[in-house]
Amino acid sequence: MKNPVGYFEIPVSDLDRAVSFYAKVFGYEFERTTGDGNEMAWFPIREDAQGISGALAKGESYTPTTKGSLLYFNTDNMDDILSKVSANGGRTLYPKTSIGELGWVAEFEDTEGNRVALHSQ
Repeated sequence: MKNPVGYFEIPVSDLDRAVSFYAKVFGYEFERTTGDGNEMAWFPIREDAQGISGALAKGESYTPTTKGSLLYFNTDNMDDILSKVSANGGRTLYPKTSIGELGWVAEFEDTEGNRVALHSQ
């Protein structure tokens, strides 16, 4: 049996702005495609690594929000990521907070208006 989630999409209004934000904050490189009238920018994926990957998605059915599902990005340096979020047009919504033995969490709003979370051990 596989884990419940296998893929994600983050809705965006401006794909260039969103790609720039996530590239500067996390250092990701994106591959762009189009399909079914939607523009996509794919997060990197390593087949030999744990976890899932997904895409930034722009199209008629994609609406950025802070009220929907919450996606957690793993990080080894949460303070650095939150600093880059602020420096690149995002803002911290929930500061770095201990969750005991499970590590640390935080939340930010990206340049598109999405609420996104961070987790570190």
